[in-house]
Amino acid sequence: MMDGGMMGLGWIVMLLFWGIVAVGVVLAARWLLGRNRGAGGDTPHEILKRRYAAGEISKEEYERMRRELEA
Repeated sequence: MMDGGMMGLGWIVMLLFWGIVAVGVVLAARWLLGRNRGAGGDTPHEILKRRYAAGEISKEEYERMRRELEA
């Protein structure tokens, strides 16, 4: 009777271990793929605002580009 109970516990522990490993692999892959996206999820307006805030474009350029995006 004891052997059957211990064997069942071993299977549960093994399944739990491999489940944790699988979740870890999935989370690591999502983290690595998410890092490589960069600014790919930003909208054109967000990119324009960021460029203006960083001083890459002048106020006139910002206003012109903003109007073009809204048209």
